[in-house]
Amino acid sequence: MKAIVVDLKETGATPRLLWDTVPDPAYGDDEVVVAVAATAVNRADLLQARGLYPAPPGHSPILGLEVAGTIVARGAGVSQWEIGERVCALAPGGGYAQKARVHQQMLLKMPADWDFAQAAAVPEAWLTAFSNLIMEAGLKAGECVLIHAGASGVGTAGLQIAKNAGARVLVTVGSAQKGEACRRLGADDAILYKQVDFTEAAQALTDGEGLDVILDCVGGPNLARHLELLRPNGRMVTIGLLGGSQGKMNMAALLGKSLTLKGTRLRARPQAQKIAITKAFQRQLWPKLCDGRLKVLIDSSYPITPVAQAHAPVQAHGNIGKVVLAVPQSDRL
Repeated sequence: MKAIVVDLKETGATPRLLWDTVPDPAYGDDEVVVAVAATAVNRADLLQARGLYPAPPGHSPILGLEVAGTIVARGAGVSQWEIGERVCALAPGGGYAQKARVHQQMLLKMPADWDFAQAAAVPEAWLTAFSNLIMEAGLKAGECVLIHAGASGVGTAGLQIAKNAGARVLVTVGSAQKGEACRRLGADDAILYKQVDFTEAAQALTDGEGLDVILDCVGGPNLARHLELLRPNGRMVTIGLLGGSQGKMNMAALLGKSLTLKGTRLRARPQAQKIAITKAFQRQLWPKLCDGRLKVLIDSSYPITPVAQAHAPVQAHGNIGKVVLAVPQSDRL
């Protein structure tokens, strides 16, 4: 099969990303092989390509954390899935390829009226947002949540998940266009963080009461301000470090308001946890995505090679929703 192969001279440098021949994935008794029709770009792929975010042990070294396609092989222990079924899934790497292996319990059956691009835009963003907002932060009806990078793949999924839970949703965005996109998906307010101080804006929008939950992808630089914004018993889950890893915090605020701070990485979770997240998502939200009550937002779609052109809008924080890659099954593009 063919896949995107990373040719990196030194860590942190700009890599060459080549469409080249690699071995087919080996699969276990409880796994299937998916002929990948589409995958999607995640920031983890950009970091891994530069040598800054290596694949965890047991994961494919090939880029790509999610796939949509057709089952073409299955292990001896797979009984619930048939050859030829159309599925999407969170993958243990290997999505930027013509074939990928996936655990049978991670699979989601595609609706008949969906195309592969739509399905490929779901797994990483929606499972990340769901697991952190609902399972980790315990977001409830009547609470107020701030979601940073509201127009990103995780952001556009997260704001809908939060509204579905009955929460009030504030998002930070980098442009008015992104703010309007978030409002169309249900966000109550969009804060243009390049024009105003997001802390002051959030305080004003909540009449000084602050926030119950923060979904943070910025990291260290905002730590002190986040503690200031959280209400008593507030929760913050950090899922990225776009602004850096170092920050200062007032421990008195942490103790005095009984705050909870968590950091998570979906990719690094044990398989059993990923299966549990997938099953909970399948029960609670997958039907609403399938029937259109929740929306999959795609920014753009590209052929898988040259893949650098698809990485560019994500690297520049220019996308609204997911950037999707079409994967050809023929060796000739």
